[in-house]
Amino acid sequence: GNIEVLNLDMKPGNTLKVKGKISPDTVGFSINLGCSSSDLALHFNPRFNESVIVCNSRCSNAWQAEQRERHLPFFRGCTVKFLIEMLPDKFRVKLPDGDEVQFPNRHNYRKINFMSIVGGFKMTSLKL
Repeated sequence: GNIEVLNLDMKPGNTLKVKGKISPDTVGFSINLGCSSSDLALHFNPRFNESVIVCNSRCSNAWQAEQRERHLPFFRGCTVKFLIEMLPDKFRVKLPDGDEVQFPNRHNYRKINFMSIVGGFKMTSLKL
């Protein structure tokens, strides 16, 4: 159940609210924000098999340095909500338990048009 949005129009100061259900049998999923699938400002990737959230960026199809967070406050089969706030210099992802993950806006994007959700996550609502 992959989803792509090509006309998101997200700017610094905006918050994206993503709600959905995590598949009971998934190894993980990712929420991606950027210009295209090959140019991502934020790749937010919870991996249940490693109990880690990996954040990264991608430039011309090349992955950059991973940032790994050992805090995974949700699990397979549960319904979750993520708030992704775009700031001029970074992204702030509010996790379901109120904790947050911060990731730098490495490419200094001023506008995000592309969003995709890949893997074991069934989106039920999206609000910008």
